[in-house]
Amino acid sequence: MDYLAIILIIGFVILAHEAGHFAAARLSGIPIAVFSIGFGPKLGAFRRRGTEYRLSAIPLGGYLLPAIEDEAEFFAIPLTRRLVMTLGGPIANILTAIALFALINAAAGGFSFAGVFIKPFEQAAVLGMRILNALAGLFGGGGELSGIVGIVSQGTAFVGGSASRAAQFAAVLSLNLAVFNLLPLPALDGGKALLYLLEKAHPAAARAHLPLAITGWVLILGLMVYTTWADLARIAAG
Repeated sequence: MDYLAIILIIGFVILAHEAGHFAAARLSGIPIAVFSIGFGPKLGAFRRRGTEYRLSAIPLGGYLLPAIEDEAEFFAIPLTRRLVMTLGGPIANILTAIALFALINAAAGGFSFAGVFIKPFEQAAVLGMRILNALAGLFGGGGELSGIVGIVSQGTAFVGGSASRAAQFAAVLSLNLAVFNLLPLPALDGGKALLYLLEKAHPAAARAHLPLAITGWVLILGLMVYTTWADLARIAAG
């Protein structure tokens, strides 16, 4: 049951991220054809107001497909609207972490204005800086990466059936997803936003989106395979 709880928390964090993209797209007036939780084969779906809401087989993220005919139509969407849609996911994860910290503070010390409306922003800022420092250490050759197997294993050990610890784990995971996605790397939200901004300096930069996105996804999939293998090796050795 503990493993199931962690998988549900991961699903909740991914859902918050994709819902942020979706809400930002709707706010920007960008129609969405598909809203999917997970990648790969479709397990189930329903359609509402022109959007297909889909659950897919590989629960390692999610995606939106705008209701457009081709790449040219997408890049015809004004830059500001595309930026809002792209940054909606990380912003939703940050807000989710702040809301969870507020609930944790209220449960631990009772309701107070500072504990619910001020301290959660400080907690999120401090944790965000720690995550950035940890990522810098990884890119510098230190530390260890963990994939979905490691996250489930470590999360189960940390949560241990505690609702408070489950909320803490969800907050940390949500903020990790936000910070990671804001990195200026191809296929990530930060990389997409950077390329959109570069279009202003040089319109030809739009042609780099597709090859860079494909390269980025290949690297991310390779990283997923590596981290999963490393997680399994650590569990077997431990």
